[in-house]
Amino acid sequence: MAYLELQKVSKLFNGLAAVKDFNLDVVKGEFISLLGPSGCGKTTTLRMIAGFERPDEGEIRLDGVNLNPISPNKRGIGMVFQGYALFPNLSVHDNIAFGLNIARQPKGLVEDTVQELLNLVRMKETSSRYPYQLSGGQQQRVALARALAIKPRILLLDEPLSALDAVVRVLLREEIRRIQLELGITTVYVTHDQEEALSMSDRVVIMKDGLIEQIGKPDEIYHQPESLFVASFIGTANQLRGERTGDYSINYHGTILRLPENDSGQRISNPVLLVRPENIFMHSEAPSVPGSNILDGTIMTMTFLGPVMRVSVDVHGERIVVDAPAGQGLSIFHSQHVWLSFTPQSCQILAE
Repeated sequence: MAYLELQKVSKLFNGLAAVKDFNLDVVKGEFISLLGPSGCGKTTTLRMIAGFERPDEGEIRLDGVNLNPISPNKRGIGMVFQGYALFPNLSVHDNIAFGLNIARQPKGLVEDTVQELLNLVRMKETSSRYPYQLSGGQQQRVALARALAIKPRILLLDEPLSALDAVVRVLLREEIRRIQLELGITTVYVTHDQEEALSMSDRVVIMKDGLIEQIGKPDEIYHQPESLFVASFIGTANQLRGERTGDYSINYHGTILRLPENDSGQRISNPVLLVRPENIFMHSEAPSVPGSNILDGTIMTMTFLGPVMRVSVDVHGERIVVDAPAGQGLSIFHSQHVWLSFTPQSCQILAE
C-alpha cells in the first residue's frame, strides 16, 4: 500500500506548466529518486511535497492524509537542501538540536537524540565546531542529521551532493543510503546525476518537461528504456536507424541487421535499434560470429576510462561507441579499420 501518493499533480508558473499530471505511489521505507535535466520539474515536485509550493491541480497524500491544506511545518517532513542552510552562529551540536529545541522537547531527550545522530552521521568528534570549520561533506552530514532529528515521516533531499567534489560525492551518497536503510525512512531524492540515482535508489522517476517519462528499478531503467529520451539520458546508447526489411531485420546503410524477435519489434514500422557500448565487441579482423550483426568502420577517438577503453568508430559517417575492456589484448590505434559485432538479443527496439 502506498505511503506517499501524488495523484494527478500539476503546477503552473506564469501560465506555463512546470509539472503536469504527475502520478506516483511510494511505499513506506522506499528510496525514490527524481531524475532529469534542469528545468524538468523535479525540484518543483519536491517543493510541493514539502509544502513550499502548492499544487494547482491534484492531491498529495501522506499515510492517507491530504497534505495540500497543511502548512510545511506541520507535515512532519525533513528536508536537506543543496546549500546546507546551517546556522553559522550555532555549533554542530546546536544545529542538530535546533528543531527539537523549537519543539520544546525535554533536554534529556534532545541530548540523547543529538548524540545518537552524531554517531549515525559519524560526526561525534566535531560536535563543538561551527559550520565554517567544516568541509562541505561534513556540513552536509550535519544538515542530514538536523533533518532527521525531528524524526520526520519522510525525508526529502534536493541535490544535496551537487556542490561537492567527485570523491566526497561518492562517499557521501553511500553514507546517505546506509543511513536511509538503517532508519527505514521513506526518502525522495532529487538529482540530475544519473550515477547517483541509479546507485542509491529502489526506483527512479525519469522526468522531462514536467512529465514522467518512465518509472522503474535502476536496472529496468538502464536495460529497458521506454523512450529514446530515457535511453539517451541514462548511460550511453548507440542509436541505429534503418528501413524495415522484414519482421526481424532492418537495412542499415546496406547492411541487414537482425532484430530481437519480440512482438514490439513487429509493430514498429521504422524502428531505432539501441545498442549499449558494453554489448559491442571490437575485432581487428573480420570475425566469424554466426548469428551476430557485423559492421565495420574506422576508429576516430580512444578514451581511457580505467576498466574500459571507450572507442568511437566511424561507421557509414555515424559515430558508434564501443566500451572495450582494458587489457583484453586487442591492439588498436587511431584511423584503424575495425569490425564490430553484437547479437540481436543485445539490442532493444524503440520507435523514432
